[in-house]
Amino acid sequence: MKKIFTLFPVLILILSACSSKRPAIGREDQIVVVADSAEYAQVESSLQQAFGKVIYTPQPEHLFKLKRVNISKFNDAKKMKNVIILAPLNSGSNVSKYLNTVLDSTSKNMVLKDSVYVINRHDLWARDQLVMILTAPTIEKLRSDIFMHADDLLYFFRDESNKRLSKALYNSRLEKVKIEAGFLKKFNWIIYVPADYQLSMEKDEDNFVWLRRGVNTDMERWIFIHWIDNASPTFLDPDSIANERNKITKKYYRTTDDTTYVELYDAYKMSSEVNFNGRFAIMTQGLWRFSDQSGGGPYIDYAFYDEDTGRIYMLDASIFAPKYQKKDLIQQVDVLLHSFKTGKEISPEKKKELMESLED
Repeated sequence: MKKIFTLFPVLILILSACSSKRPAIGREDQIVVVADSAEYAQVESSLQQAFGKVIYTPQPEHLFKLKRVNISKFNDAKKMKNVIILAPLNSGSNVSKYLNTVLDSTSKNMVLKDSVYVINRHDLWARDQLVMILTAPTIEKLRSDIFMHADDLLYFFRDESNKRLSKALYNSRLEKVKIEAGFLKKFNWIIYVPADYQLSMEKDEDNFVWLRRGVNTDMERWIFIHWIDNASPTFLDPDSIANERNKITKKYYRTTDDTTYVELYDAYKMSSEVNFNGRFAIMTQGLWRFSDQSGGGPYIDYAFYDEDTGRIYMLDASIFAPKYQKKDLIQQVDVLLHSFKTGKEISPEKKKELMESLED
């Protein structure tokens, strides 16, 4: 995938000397923006387009909510999980003056030469924190950069949020290791299986595995792994992926009386090219519904080609929780999908550990 952003390992002089930092606080979906009010007003529309994207679950929910604060509230901002410091480099605003005190001369020159516009620092003032500096020679250029690279800016915060959630979700004591070992032995891949998920179905003839949580409750989560052997990368287009998903769910995602099945609802479907654990992938996010239109919910799907095995993999998660907000649930299953590894990606030590679990 083509990189359209520039990162620079800049020296920031405000690095804390304290080796023991407290965990960052705040909501996962809130970004605190330290910016001058007038400058913020000029870029707010671009920022909202980048970070405030709406997903439909089917209720509209924003991925992130922005909260601007003055630099006088900087000490409070330093405690938060997601922070943006925003200003043109030489505008004379208080935030601009601050950036001039913390960026070294090399970094400033690169900003002025228009080769850097975003600088990320992890765990700067708190653990599990992302601090993003957005700057440019002028406010007009800054607004343009935010607009042009919106997807990349959003990715940084989504990726950091997913990493925080991973730490909370993955627990070796609450892991169904034998199920994972079975996947490795039989299919040459693994995915993290939490204790509250069950293996609902394996269909060798269709290379299909279904994991479920909360069966027959008002908050169900479904994950399937499906793969196509001897495949071609040309399969990776949104229409082919949608057709394959509909074929699989029509066959296996069916109601107990076998009269209704799951199908895609295209009204809010979004597909994009993404980096999935270092691979080029097509991510599709949208809504599913029962074929009799009696209910539905959101789903997220990743499809990618694995050169080592010649397989197309489809990793898919759906939510059925009609009484609840579903953005956080989608993020949780998204993190679980990212635990997927092919056999080649698993260390010999981990393979040995998994195989030994089958002997217990």
